[in-house]
Amino acid sequence: MRSVFTKLSNRHETVFKYVLILLAVLLIVAALPKETTFVYSFEKGKPWVYDNLIAPFSFAISKTEIELNEEKAAILKSTHPFYRFDDKIVEEKLRQFNAEWKNVLSEQSTALTVVKGRKPTAKAKKLLGVDRQQEIGIELLRGVYRKGVILVSGQESPDDLITLVRSNVAEEHRASDFMTVRTALDYLNARLDSIPGANVQLLVPILENCLAHNILYDDEATRHWTRQLIDQISLNRGLVQQGEVIILKGEVVDVSRLQKLESLKQEMKNQELVGTSRWMMFLGHFILVSLAISILVTFLYLFRREMYDDNSRITLLLLLVVSMTYMFLWARKIDQFDLYLVPVCILPIIVRAFFDTRTALFTHIVTLLIIGFEAPNGFEYMFIQTIAGMVAIFTIVSMSRRAQFFISVAMIFLSYAIAFVGIAILHEASFREIDWMNLRWFLGNSIITLFAFPLIYVFEKAFGFLSDVSLMELADSNSPLLRELALKAPGTFQHSMQVANLAEAAIFRIGGNTLLVRAGAMYHDIGKADMANYFIENQNNHFNPHDELSFEESAKVIKSHVIKGVEKAQKNKLPDLIIDFIRTHHGTSRLQYFYQSYLKNFPEKVPDEELFRYPGPLPYSRETTVLMMADSVEAASRTLKNAAPETIDKLVDAIIDHQMETGQYNNAPVTLRDIQEIRKTFKKMLMSMYHARIDYPE
Repeated sequence: MRSVFTKLSNRHETVFKYVLILLAVLLIVAALPKETTFVYSFEKGKPWVYDNLIAPFSFAISKTEIELNEEKAAILKSTHPFYRFDDKIVEEKLRQFNAEWKNVLSEQSTALTVVKGRKPTAKAKKLLGVDRQQEIGIELLRGVYRKGVILVSGQESPDDLITLVRSNVAEEHRASDFMTVRTALDYLNARLDSIPGANVQLLVPILENCLAHNILYDDEATRHWTRQLIDQISLNRGLVQQGEVIILKGEVVDVSRLQKLESLKQEMKNQELVGTSRWMMFLGHFILVSLAISILVTFLYLFRREMYDDNSRITLLLLLVVSMTYMFLWARKIDQFDLYLVPVCILPIIVRAFFDTRTALFTHIVTLLIIGFEAPNGFEYMFIQTIAGMVAIFTIVSMSRRAQFFISVAMIFLSYAIAFVGIAILHEASFREIDWMNLRWFLGNSIITLFAFPLIYVFEKAFGFLSDVSLMELADSNSPLLRELALKAPGTFQHSMQVANLAEAAIFRIGGNTLLVRAGAMYHDIGKADMANYFIENQNNHFNPHDELSFEESAKVIKSHVIKGVEKAQKNKLPDLIIDFIRTHHGTSRLQYFYQSYLKNFPEKVPDEELFRYPGPLPYSRETTVLMMADSVEAASRTLKNAAPETIDKLVDAIIDHQMETGQYNNAPVTLRDIQEIRKTFKKMLMSMYHARIDYPE
C-alpha cells in the first residue's frame, strides 16, 4: 500500500490531470437532461429513411404554432369588449343638477325681489311652477342614465356586440342600444317638447351640463376575459394510440406526419426516467462524453505534448468546454429564445487567442459533439456552428489590431447568414418562404461574441497565459525594462532588436508564434543592463574590465547575466513564457572565448568545464530554439570583417552545426527541414543587413 501512495505522490501532476478530466466529464453528464432521447432525424418533405415507426405509447398530437396562432387570432377577433355601468356618475350628476337648479332659482328670486320689492312667497313659487320644473328635470335625467350613455372605445361600430357588467351581472348588448351624449341631448329636447308646461329654455342648459358617460370601457376586464379564453385553447388535436403506425419506411414526411413525429419527440423529452432507466441514461451519457473528452485529450497528447503536460492549459480547455455546455443547456432549459443566440463561437476565439488554430478547431468540434445531442435538428445545428467556428478561427489568426475584433464578428454573422439561407432553401425550396426574422438571432449571437475579448483578458490574468495583444505590449520598446536596457546597455539593446528581426523571420518561415519570439528576443539579454561594460557590444573605450579578471571569473560574470536576467524579469513580473527565453537562450553551451584562452595560457592544467558552461536548461520549443540560433548567429556576424555571401554562409552553417553537435536542440520540436529553412532565412537576412553601399562624394 505504501508503494502505491509513493507512486501516486511521485506522479501527482498526472493524477491531478486525470482527476480534472474525470471531474469535467461528470459535470457535463450531471447537467445533461435525464429524459428519453428521440434518436431519429427528419425533415419535412424528405422520405423517412428508418424502419417503420410504431407508437411506443399513447400520446396527443400537438397543434402547430400556426394553428395555435390562428385560434388566438380568432378569439381576439370575436371577443366582445367589456363595459361597466358606473352608478357613481349618476348620483354625482343628479347632485350637480340640484345644485345648478338652486342657483337658477336664486337668480329667479332675486329678479322678483327687484321687480316687486319683496321676496316671493311659497305661493308665488308654486305659481311659477318651480318645483314642477325640478321634478321634470330629475325624471328626465334619471331616464337618460337608466337607458345609459356609452363612451365607445373607438374599436366598435354601433352594431357590434358588447358585454355590459352591471351589479356583477354581465349582459350582451349592441353598442346602438345605448345613447351617446349627442343622442341623449336630442332625446331630452324631444321629451321636453312633449311635456305640457315644461320650461325648455330653463331646463335644457342645466340638463346638458349634467350629461356624462355612465357606461365606460373596461380594459382590464376585457383583457382578463380574453386571456381566459386563450388559456382554454387546447394545445392538442387528436390522439395516437399505442401500437399505431406513425410513419412507414420510405414515406414522405408531410405536414400531418411531421406533427406526429414532433409530438412524439416532445413527449419523449417530457418523460423523465426513474430507477434503473435513469442510471442507464447516466451511463450512456458518461460513455459518450468520456469518449469526446478522451479524443480531445488524445489529440493534445499526440500533437500538442507541451499543452498536455501543462495542467493549467488542460484546465482552461476543460473549463471552456464545460462552461459552453452549461450555457447551451441553460438556454435550452429556459426556452425563452432561439438556441442559435447562444454564442458558441466564443470558445474557439478564446482558445485561438492562447493556443494554435488546430487546437481551437478541435476543441470547438468536440464541444459541438457534446451539445449536439440536445440541439434542435442536430445535424443542421452542428453544420452551421462548425462553419461559424471555422470562420471565427480563420479571422483571428492575428489579433494585432483592435479592428480585427469587429471584422471577426462581421465575418461570423456573414457565415451564419449564408449557412442559414442555404439550409432554409433546402427546406422550403423558395426564397419567399424563408423566415428572414431568424437572422436576428444570428446577429445577436455575433454581437454577444464580442464579449470573448474581455474574457481573453480575464483568462490571461487568471492562468498566466499570453495573448497576441499582451505580446505586442511587451515587445513595445517603450516598456520600462526595455527603456532601461536601451539607456544602460545601448549595444545590447541594438543586438536584441537585430536578434528579434532574425528570429521573427525564421519562426514565420517554419511556423510558430512570431509575436512571442519577438517579445522573448527583446528581453533575452536584460540581465546585461546592470553590468553593461562587461560585454563587448557596450564597450565604447579601450578599457576592458575583463583584463583585470581571471578567465574563470570572467566566465562567471558573463554567465551571471542569465541569472540576473531571470531575477530582473521576475521582479518586474514578466510572464513565465518570456522568462523561459532568458533561461534557455544559451542552453548548456560553452563560453568558447574564455575556455580556449584558458587552454592556451595554461596548457598543463585540465580546466573544469562546468566553470565555462552555461547552466541551461536547453530550449524546449520552436520559439526558444530559434532564438538561441538567432542570438549566436547575430553576435558572431558582428565579428565579420568581410561580409561576403560565402563568408556569411560558412558562419551560419558553422554555428548551427556546432549547436547540433553539442546537443543544444535535443529537447526542441524542430526537424532537419526546419533547421534547413532557418539557415536559409538567416543567410538571406544577414546579407541584407550587411549589403554593400556606394561611397557618397564629400
